[in-house]
Amino acid sequence: MISNQILQNTVEGMKAISRLEFTVIDVDGKSIASTMEETADLERAVTEFVKSPADSQEVQGCQYFKVYDDALIEYILIVGGAGENAYTVGKMAAFQIQTLLIAYKERFDKDNFIKNLLLDNLLLVDIYSRSKKLHIQTDAKRVVIIVESGIAKDNNALEAVRTNIGNNQDFVTAVDENSIIVVKELSEIDATKEIDKALKSIKAILAKEGIGNVHVAYGTIVNEIKEVSRSYKEAKMALDVGKIFFDERDIIAYSELGIGRLIYQLPIPLCKMFIKEIFGGKSPDDFDEETLTTINKFFENSLNVSETSRQLFIHRNTLVYRLDKLQKSTNLDLRVFEDAITFKIALMVVKYMKYMETFEY
Repeated sequence: MISNQILQNTVEGMKAISRLEFTVIDVDGKSIASTMEETADLERAVTEFVKSPADSQEVQGCQYFKVYDDALIEYILIVGGAGENAYTVGKMAAFQIQTLLIAYKERFDKDNFIKNLLLDNLLLVDIYSRSKKLHIQTDAKRVVIIVESGIAKDNNALEAVRTNIGNNQDFVTAVDENSIIVVKELSEIDATKEIDKALKSIKAILAKEGIGNVHVAYGTIVNEIKEVSRSYKEAKMALDVGKIFFDERDIIAYSELGIGRLIYQLPIPLCKMFIKEIFGGKSPDDFDEETLTTINKFFENSLNVSETSRQLFIHRNTLVYRLDKLQKSTNLDLRVFEDAITFKIALMVVKYMKYMETFEY
């Protein structure tokens, strides 16, 4: 529903235009928004007006108007002043507030629909029937973007993104305390460039709100509204996998996860069995800092001995000695492509296991 602040801004704007005083009161006589200094004496008059069959009435030098929501009285608008001018302005103001009610209710309905769509809580027939009712295009290109920051859900940040991102066909919502979800509709011209522009815009909006440490992930582009939940699941996976294997990046796409996507879906018991087969009773964490630095640099340089030794500022023979020593302890020769792949996957599996352990406690 409309927030009290929105209603307050509305009546203040109407006062600035018309030079009349306005008060919005609920059916119980409680003041919601007002430009008048004193509203305490209005409760009795409002109660009587609510019971009357009239939609508008002049009471004690003020104009009273009923504002409806689905044929039910939602608010009473009081305009300070009598006569035709106050009546006309009051009718316009009541219409404005009623229009706001409809608009916010429609947005609320759409927000609920999008949340249920993302969480797979709708039957296929419901997806299409509710899309039609809410005037949401069903065959548009869309992508789901998840934005996560280090702080709990910030309604100001959510509203800022909702206000500034995209167009009327984009949806911004939240299904938990830590993330903002953007369902972005894409044009047919250059979807990739459009996604990049949206990502930069989101980060700029949050930076303006003073929110840093932002991680952004997005799924693949889908062509049907029924597939939006798949893009959302992909974006969620990309967010998690990105934290494990691409922690130096603040933006990650599902299509860029590579082998990390496969490892993320492995059960932990299988991971433990694999590590035991590769390292016996050891773990890569048992290697000293020098060995780990050598391994990582060797992989960075695509198994090139000369380039790795140059970047480590060591003699080529020293690097060969370290690799030989590693081979003796693990039976894996990193100079052999197949062994290097096995070792690299094992390191990633260990990283995944350590990440998952944080959720067990």
